[in-house]
Amino acid sequence: MTCLVVAEARRWIGTPYLHQASVKGAGTDCLGLLRGLWRSIHGTEPEAVPPYTEDWAEPDHREVLLEAARRWLVERPLVPEAPGDVLLFRMRSGGIAKHLGIQSQIGAEARFIHSYSGQGVVESPLSQPWRRRIAARFAFPEGAD
Repeated sequence: MTCLVVAEARRWIGTPYLHQASVKGAGTDCLGLLRGLWRSIHGTEPEAVPPYTEDWAEPDHREVLLEAARRWLVERPLVPEAPGDVLLFRMRSGGIAKHLGIQSQIGAEARFIHSYSGQGVVESPLSQPWRRRIAARFAFPEGAD
């Protein structure tokens, strides 16, 4: 499963960033990347995604993205790391989790794939500034719905 997740995520590299979109090659945001991976692996998405703002309900301090991940993904401890893990990030201390990516490589050359405003889908080093922002780690469930 993990190799499948990483291979599919890499097929999205180069897709432009587009808020609320989820179309490989045309446009996606970080959630759209995860949704596209889900469709490739499991088929139909498990729930409709309501419209969302780029602040992810931050003014209300609601953990919308984290709650959805807990409904549909398998929560894992922060260590050990595994390729294919879904990483949720808090972009600032005390903030809500509002960015996500797929860990593509572990070890000294750890990397992750994500869709980032102004860059689109890229594979980035999982550097210390990114690592300290990891709020949670998940795996895709086995099997299809």
